[in-house]
Amino acid sequence: MATAPNPTIELGLRRNWRQFSLLVLINAFVGGMVGMERSILPQLAEVEFGIAAKTAILSFIVAFGVAKALANLSTGILAQRIGRKNLLLLGWLLGLPVPFLLMFAPSWGWVVAANLLLGIHQGFAWSATVVMKIDLAGERDRGLAMGLNEFAGYLAVAAAAFASAWLAGAYGLRPYPFYLGVGLSVAGILSTWFLLRDTHAHVAAEAVQSSVKRLGHIFADTTWRHRNLGAITMTGLVNNLNDGMVWGLLPVLLTQRGMTLPEVGILAAIYPAVWGVGQLFSGRLSDFICKKDLLLWGMLVQGGALLGLAFVGQFWLFVGLLALLGWGTAMVYPTFLASIAENTHPFDRAKSLGVFRFWRDMGYAIGALLTGLLADAFGIPVSIVAVGVLTLAAGLGANYRMRCRTENPTFWDWISKKQKTMHHSHPH
Repeated sequence: MATAPNPTIELGLRRNWRQFSLLVLINAFVGGMVGMERSILPQLAEVEFGIAAKTAILSFIVAFGVAKALANLSTGILAQRIGRKNLLLLGWLLGLPVPFLLMFAPSWGWVVAANLLLGIHQGFAWSATVVMKIDLAGERDRGLAMGLNEFAGYLAVAAAAFASAWLAGAYGLRPYPFYLGVGLSVAGILSTWFLLRDTHAHVAAEAVQSSVKRLGHIFADTTWRHRNLGAITMTGLVNNLNDGMVWGLLPVLLTQRGMTLPEVGILAAIYPAVWGVGQLFSGRLSDFICKKDLLLWGMLVQGGALLGLAFVGQFWLFVGLLALLGWGTAMVYPTFLASIAENTHPFDRAKSLGVFRFWRDMGYAIGALLTGLLADAFGIPVSIVAVGVLTLAAGLGANYRMRCRTENPTFWDWISKKQKTMHHSHPH
């Protein structure tokens, strides 16, 4: 049931900066939880459990992706029934056992089980912070809000990936790298429980002002039927498909090409670090230009970088290509979420975001299975090339199908306008 609007509630980042900043911090804790295992789990599979097949190693990403996708699908209903804050708290309580399971796992099956739980935690916790930030931001600052959200989350992924690789190199693969997760879980639970307020009143306030039509069938419309929402969802799936491949196969590829564990840690951190920082700029940019342009160019940059990764062997070439991959991902990630919000009514938004995030994160599982099978059959470079081509095709497909919903200019019109403004302000 809809909440009656409260006349004292105001939307916007400036008006709600305290709660928004707290949500940014909490999402950094969420990102750190997945980052702690990002650079070391493939090595853990090979060194401690003797697993060599790429498909078997990537089973933890399949488990994570499916669990997160299904958790995302239920977040819209849960957010309405139990509230956004309680959904976030539930996510944290489910995440608390994960580092202990990884520390003491007697077999690879326990690692897979830990990643099932981690996936549910990520689905509930990350979705809750996304929806709450959109609730607070209002229409004008939506892209910036998502840029800040994803910046905090993925910078934390990078920091935790680097820290866990360093700890593994210095003290061994277990248990020390996973102490990070214990601290992050406790911090997340306490800050959510004692400091955060729910945002249901902000949803009611925005619903009064919204001109966006309600969706007839949220799952079907978000999945494919709605021209914009369907294109965004398909592009999101392919984006996470390539991220799942990079997550699982990049550490193995780097090791095969002679990189040490500390070098693998640095390289594994560069991609999410650029992805995280870049979203500060791309998120704000999506508030000013047509969002489909950012999706097109972001996917083209990602596809080109992936094709390059299949053929290089030097450390600094990997650095450049992974930074490029991070920037391409930064262009699309906050744009996905801001675009879903732009095309949905406030009362439909949590459910539509849940459906989008379901399909997007199914990309992890599809990517891990597809690329693992290709890598086992034909080698890692062939697997990377196949995903690079698919990424290019997804960007071109979204550009063909989407239409700009707002009056925002295209990317090139925006650049041209900026150049004219600069010319007039600095006449010769």
